[in-house]
Amino acid sequence: MPRKTKDPVIVGWREFVALPEWGISKLKAKIDTGARTSAIHVGELEELPDGRVRFEVVVREKPKLRTTLVEATPVRRTVVKPSSGRKQERLVFRTKLVIGPIERDIELSLVSRKGMLCRMLVGRLGLPSNTLVHPSRKYLHSEAPGTKSRTEKSP
Repeated sequence: MPRKTKDPVIVGWREFVALPEWGISKLKAKIDTGARTSAIHVGELEELPDGRVRFEVVVREKPKLRTTLVEATPVRRTVVKPSSGRKQERLVFRTKLVIGPIERDIELSLVSRKGMLCRMLVGRLGLPSNTLVHPSRKYLHSEAPGTKSRTEKSP
């Protein structure tokens, strides 16, 4: 008898995500299956004596800078080869990611994404195996910036 699988969840290539354990309810993220791991934009970073790290997650750069201060314990350090081609050592943390109906514990590295359109990049390991990414759609699980709610109809 064939095994039943869950129906796929379709997400756009860009979505608003939440990181509830870090107090972040809405963060613009690029869903990038070409990237293995997920990364988030941070500003100031301070390693504390007890092994924890205090850092500022940059939630938004424009029109006004908005950050959230987080303290967490890294799970490891890793070397990442980003699209620039230059290897970087990064701290990696574990936290809960929410994208619409998806709730998942993920590993997330800290990086400067200054000037990038999205504050976070969600790599393929951050998505359940039944997730499909629609390459020409965005904000399928959240309201796009500057638009009316999906339930409102234009006259």
